[in-house]
Amino acid sequence: MIRVGVVGASGLAGGELIRLVTQHPELELTFLGGASSAGRRPAELHPGLRLDLGLVVEPVPEDLSDRCDVVLLATPAPVSAELAVRLADRVPCVIDLSGAFRIRTPELHDRWYPGVPRPDGLADRFVYGVPELVGDQLVGAALISLPGCYATAITLGLAPLVLSLGLDLRTVVVDGKSGSSGGGLQLRTADLHPLRNGAIAPYAPVGHRHAAEVRDFLDRGKPGRIGSLSMSAYGVSHVRGLMASSYVFTDDEVDTRTLQRAYLRFYKGHHFVRVRRHDETLIPVPDPQAVLGSNYCDVTVLHDPEGGRIVVLAALDNLVKGAAGQAVQAINKRFSLPEETGLTMQPVMPA
Repeated sequence: MIRVGVVGASGLAGGELIRLVTQHPELELTFLGGASSAGRRPAELHPGLRLDLGLVVEPVPEDLSDRCDVVLLATPAPVSAELAVRLADRVPCVIDLSGAFRIRTPELHDRWYPGVPRPDGLADRFVYGVPELVGDQLVGAALISLPGCYATAITLGLAPLVLSLGLDLRTVVVDGKSGSSGGGLQLRTADLHPLRNGAIAPYAPVGHRHAAEVRDFLDRGKPGRIGSLSMSAYGVSHVRGLMASSYVFTDDEVDTRTLQRAYLRFYKGHHFVRVRRHDETLIPVPDPQAVLGSNYCDVTVLHDPEGGRIVVLAALDNLVKGAAGQAVQAINKRFSLPEETGLTMQPVMPA
């Protein structure tokens, strides 16, 4: 069995990690870490988990090598940056779910994470963990940085255009909409039910750091390129799930049939990316409600000749494929297990 520790066990992503790890046939949860919740059992923190694991949340010790083969950091970026320094080279694998090491370029990192200092060279050791795109790099990796939930959807949506078709994407404009769970458990006035319910709240209308990490990652890809990538993000009233709509402007010649074939070919054999026609079901897809509770990302690509653009739609559950599910998928790749192990749950709909 692979011994797993979860730090940040009281948060939403931490609870989802506990849920997925405990139902995985090859993983054993051996450590729960946290500060404010120290001494509490998982069932106290997460009402849906009535589990007697024999574990309580503990402060993170200096060394976890005798208790964990992999440590998952579901902690804020400043905390992850500090813990990564302590745990790197002391446990076989550290997987960070925060933004501390997602952006490799120092100047870009400092712009979007100004309060998250990190030692020189440490970020270069992290593999940016999109399993469908860097799977071979995850095998045996000691340090893995998972992309953000929006970044996962955007990257999986754009990757075939850049990495397969090699298009010159002159301009990419992303419209993102996500549920309240994307903001975690911090108490903010704007997230109170009387204000959030029924709202479409433009919380990041002129920029989002997930767009910066997508650009930072895809800029290192070949053979295509991205001229500019900008994003607006909105909070909507559902709890789970997000939709990233990317509007792509290019001078290259494309058509719907070429695009559809390219996406099907690119994601052939990748279980968790479902390339879909938007009109193939009773409701138009992708739709976040059609992936809730699962590790799927649904992707649709369309050509808009009148608008001179490509439209790429990507939907996922931000707590599963956008966080905990992708972490388990990365563990499977890291330890050479079948990628679907422990992640075969189908979406729950209606939810």
